[in-house]
Amino acid sequence: MLNDHQSMLVWLSIISVVVFVVSLLSLPWLVSLIPEDYFLHQKRKPTGKQARPVTRFLLLAGKNILGAILLVGGILMLALPGQGLLTIALAMILLDYPGKYRLEQRLVAKPMIFNGLNWLRRKANKPPLKKHG
Repeated sequence: MLNDHQSMLVWLSIISVVVFVVSLLSLPWLVSLIPEDYFLHQKRKPTGKQARPVTRFLLLAGKNILGAILLVGGILMLALPGQGLLTIALAMILLDYPGKYRLEQRLVAKPMIFNGLNWLRRKANKPPLKKHG
């Protein structure tokens, strides 16, 4: 019984360190890819609409898989070390789902999230994000 708990603790520690390192390395880069006017548009342009159907499918699948991984990592980082809220916000931007625009607007309306995204953009020498209001 004790060995099972120790083994689980070791695996949780390893997962925590991996999630923390991956978030530290990937978040600044991913946030720097967001166009500065991303939150100003009333409607979203479909991703890769001009691409061939197979290419479009692969792009959308890859974007959503990355978004799902970041969402799980962000949720884990709410309890483990890391930037959980920023990771969740970035995952929500990558994922495709109904009501996405309204949720994104609510997320960036929170100063802590919006300022955090712009802080990461400053580190990457990118202009700050703009938003309504």
